[in-house]
This record gives sequence, C-alpha cells and structure tokens, in this order.
Amino acid sequence: MNEKQPIGLFDSGIGGTSIWKEVHHLLPNESTIYLSDSKNAPYGEKSVEEILQLSIKNTELLLSKGCKLIIVACNTATTNAIDYLRKNYSVPFIGIEPAIKPAALYSKTGAVGVLATKGTLSSKLFEKTAAEFAKNTITIEQDGEGLVPLIEAGKLNSNETNKLLIKYLTPMLPHNLDYLVLGCTHYPYLIPQIQKIVGKNVTIIDSGKAVAKQTKAILEKYNLLSDSSININFQFYTNGSLAILKTILSDVKDEMATKNLDF
Repeated sequence: MNEKQPIGLFDSGIGGTSIWKEVHHLLPNESTIYLSDSKNAPYGEKSVEEILQLSIKNTELLLSKGCKLIIVACNTATTNAIDYLRKNYSVPFIGIEPAIKPAALYSKTGAVGVLATKGTLSSKLFEKTAAEFAKNTITIEQDGEGLVPLIEAGKLNSNETNKLLIKYLTPMLPHNLDYLVLGCTHYPYLIPQIQKIVGKNVTIIDSGKAVAKQTKAILEKYNLLSDSSININFQFYTNGSLAILKTILSDVKDEMATKNLDF
C-alpha cells in the first residue's frame, strides 16, 4: 500500500456521506471511493448474517479498487461486522459507533438520549459501550424505524419525516436529557428538525468529527497519510438513486464523479 491509494467508505445508502464530509474537511489531500448501498437500505432491520454478508461484499469491492483503508460509515455494519472484517482483511478499518462515551461524560443532568437503528441498539458492541461508559447515566434509547427510507427517498424536510421525529423524540424530553446521540450516519441530515423538537438546551452529538480524527491517526500510524494535493480523485457509487446522491452532495464544491453501479 502507498499514501496515494484512496480511502474507501461504505454505508447502507447516502447517510455515510455525512462521515465523508468530515473526513474530506480534515484530510483534503486524500482521494476517496464511497459506496452507497441504497438498494439494501436500511441495514438496521436486517439479520446479523445479512449485515455481515453485505459488509463483506462492500469491503471486497472497495479492495478491488485499491483502497488503503476502509471506513465502515454505518453504525449497524460497524456494530455487527467490523470485528470479522478486521480479522479477515489486512487493511485498517475505522468503525462508527454511537457517541455515548462523550455524551455521558459531559452530561450535567445525568440523562442522555440515543436515536439509532434497531440493528445498532440490539448489538453486543452497543450494549458493551453503554454498560462501560453510561452505567451511571440514564440512557433513553429510541429505534428510529422508518427514518432511513425517508432520507434515502430524499424526503429530509417532509411532514412524514417530521411526524416520525416528533413521535420518537417527544417522549425523551420529560427525562431532562441534555445530550442526544445520533446513532446512525443518516441522521445528521435531520439535525435542523431534531433541534427544533428537543430545544436549544439539548446538545446533539454524532460521530463524524471523531471518525475523521481517528482516520488521520491511523493513516499517520501506518505512514499512509497523503500530503500531496495533486491528482486527488473523489468517486461516489450508488445502486440507488443517482439524483438523490447528487443532491446530498450539492454543498461540496470539489469536482467529483457520481456513478450508478450495480453491486
């Protein structure tokens, strides 16, 4: 491997682009390849075996394209498959897991909310992390069922999406939480609506910046960090709607390739 090879990212759709944006902001000299497996979204409602097989498929496609490091830009895939991937492939893997640790550490009220997928909330890794770092904190967990398909359909600001958010978040408020953890990489795209519902006294936290910092640290550790701004390439592949992928990336000014790919 060498430093000019791309970083690979995959997610069960377009949500992981929220991670890509943080990585690109911190590491602008890195080429990237992003896989949006929208055809199989959401992963959070699939079995552990299904999630594992999809993660293997995505990993092998990224490796076939020469990726030097892979970011599993999906909470559900991380919590259910990353241990297997690390044991069976030689490239470094960066995972995504809900930011319970900082939320519990910084909470003044002793109550934090977690909005995540069923696959993440029911995983052993999530249970272990919550037990270790939030044992003295009231944790209100909520499955965000239905939100990922709406985001994948481009309905970020729809009444349907807002109704679901109100349904899921309103019951948390009497617990006096001061942090809300977003445990799905799709959910940061809903932050404006979420903030209106939970109010200005609740801090919304996701994993994007932490993942970008960890990616940089691992690249430095293995001497794979690119320091050249020449011939940087960004590729985005989706087996879903190309138009929706382009819309979610419309705030990024760099030249990039967005393509349909049947995988």
